[in-house]
Amino acid sequence: MSQITGTPKYNRILLKLGGESVSGEAGFGIEPSQAMWVAGLIKRVRQYDVQVAVVIGAGNLWRGQIGIQAGMERATADYMGMVATVMNAMALQDALERQGVETRVQTAIEMRAVAEPYIRLRAIRHLEKGRVVILGAGTGNPFFTTDSAAALRGIEINAEILMKATKVDGVYDSDPKTNASANRHDRLSFMEALNMRVKVLDSTAISLCMDNHLPILVFNLWEEEALERAVLGKPIGTIIS
Repeated sequence: MSQITGTPKYNRILLKLGGESVSGEAGFGIEPSQAMWVAGLIKRVRQYDVQVAVVIGAGNLWRGQIGIQAGMERATADYMGMVATVMNAMALQDALERQGVETRVQTAIEMRAVAEPYIRLRAIRHLEKGRVVILGAGTGNPFFTTDSAAALRGIEINAEILMKATKVDGVYDSDPKTNASANRHDRLSFMEALNMRVKVLDSTAISLCMDNHLPILVFNLWEEEALERAVLGKPIGTIIS
């Protein structure tokens, strides 16, 4: 049971998850128990009446760079990745629904048998009704990452912050895995993040957020109660604004 108390700092968030968030220890495929764990984190946040939209990646199922390096056309590899994100979205939806959280999946590529097409106003209406909205298939266009999709969707649905969930607890001045004395930044400006070529987010996503004044929080999803703390505005991760 959570020991955290407080009032949420945000009314509506866009949570960006990597595909590995629903995979097993091997980092590949979909592990239903892991999806249930992530769903539990989102459920705890929903108990504060925070509106939650989610964009999820597909690195656990398909990495386009593998196909490109083997000679595959970039657009084909990207479309395959978009389809894979919908599989992850469906797995997360199932886990949320089994925990009593009403959820809708919307996709940028129409797949009417399994999900709604992405319609901005409909997504907002679902959020207003307390449903978690999972936005699959990226932007629907090749050559854009799911980070860029998260930035775009966050702006479109008037989210107050883009929360980028990673396996590191923020942005460092060098790789903390190879440099034990690496320093973590509590705050960065958008321009500082762009000039640093921050690896946890691509430059297109950062530029989109900068142009539209959408702050970004980079935090470690696997830290205890991290998502809850982030929503409540507790000190955590790195804010880019």
